[in-house]
Amino acid sequence: MASFLDRSRTVAGPGYSRWLIPPAALAVHLSIGQVYATSVYKSSLVETFGASLTSIGVIFSIAIVMLGLSAAVLGKWVDHGGPRKAMFTAACFWAAGFFVAAIGISTTQLWLVYLGYGVLGGIGLGIGYISPVSTLIKWFPDRPGLATGMAIMGFGGGALIASPLSNQLLRAYDSSYDGTAGSVASGSAVAQLFVTLGVIYLVAMMYGAFTIRVAPPDYAPPGWDPSTRKQSSMVTTASVSANNAVRTPQFWLLWVLLFCNVTAGIGILEQAAPMIQDFFRDGGTTAISAVAAGGFVGLLSLGNMAGRFVWSSTSDVIGRKRIYMVYLGVGAVLYVLLALVGQTATALFVLLALVILSFYGGGFATMPAYLRDLFGTFEVGAIHGRVLTAWSAAGVAGPLIVNGFLDARGTPGELVAADYRPALLTMVVLLVIGFVANLLIKPVAERFHEPSDAAAPAPAAAR
Repeated sequence: MASFLDRSRTVAGPGYSRWLIPPAALAVHLSIGQVYATSVYKSSLVETFGASLTSIGVIFSIAIVMLGLSAAVLGKWVDHGGPRKAMFTAACFWAAGFFVAAIGISTTQLWLVYLGYGVLGGIGLGIGYISPVSTLIKWFPDRPGLATGMAIMGFGGGALIASPLSNQLLRAYDSSYDGTAGSVASGSAVAQLFVTLGVIYLVAMMYGAFTIRVAPPDYAPPGWDPSTRKQSSMVTTASVSANNAVRTPQFWLLWVLLFCNVTAGIGILEQAAPMIQDFFRDGGTTAISAVAAGGFVGLLSLGNMAGRFVWSSTSDVIGRKRIYMVYLGVGAVLYVLLALVGQTATALFVLLALVILSFYGGGFATMPAYLRDLFGTFEVGAIHGRVLTAWSAAGVAGPLIVNGFLDARGTPGELVAADYRPALLTMVVLLVIGFVANLLIKPVAERFHEPSDAAAPAPAAAR
């Protein structure tokens, strides 16, 4: 098994189609994208553990922190060990996280949920997230934004599958739960849900691990001329190592803009299901059922997923810097509208949230291509892993900002649109900061470049 997982066993042979790679990457990203569907059973966990929204939100925060840390620490191992070994490891950690968390829910031991879904699952998230990125970029040097968008859209779309599936399974496991307002699934139902999801995702991710292939050295798509790659001063043909990348101002400006974009997006995602109910609460009665709110989570997931593909592909045409100006600048305007007039009509609220989440997803999917443009392909996976520590920080900051404001404003189930306004306007400030950081990015200085022989790919037999 160890030999089968080696990078040398995954190098594609002559005639292999690069279009077989995105489905393998999607199998992993659709599975770990379940992390965006946690709001579906959030109320059940609050009741099961008798905890606050903030305490339950910590589960999500730990998972995102571990995602960034594991991606940063293991990024070089993923790059040099190969995608099959990384995907296999990610599958084991992700599934184990669900199983341990299920034990914690069954025994009402919240620390086990923190350990399982948060720590173990978070490690699986980090390894799984970056495992196909450098592979895809090397298979699609002509369209890196399209390539990463195809895979990373799966992460955004994970909740599109997980949200309705979770609701159906909870109804099957708890006859008293019907998904309507005021109906909360039992802890035992949520525990059974976690076991079921763990098994499903283990199988799906193993499929991705066993079908992924690495591009041969110096691969170029038929009909593509590598000399056309450098079309602007923002796109380099040189290479920068992961260790040198973190010494550049460009790395930290990217870190800031990613942190700002992600914190703002999590502000909606982490509270999505109850948020739409609270925005249209009138006189103490909820106009939108829990089932409809779960459907809203799935719809947001669709926007998140579509944005990862559409906007990252658009960046291949207009450039990474310009597309981030859209994500951050237009996003700030939309957040203001959501805070001030989002409660006036359900359709307006949904439209604003959809576009905001499409920018959130697009920001993630475009980042690997932005990194490739600035630092080259040499250790782009490891650099990507390190910049994802911004996601870790945002995973703490986003829920703390939103849940902190909401806990101070009232009791869950009794909140209204105005209670969300301070948190949403705080997100506007963050997006403006990210917009300025993006404006300051310029090409990486030559002193950080690797010698050409150091960045050359090793022969396939040595891998």
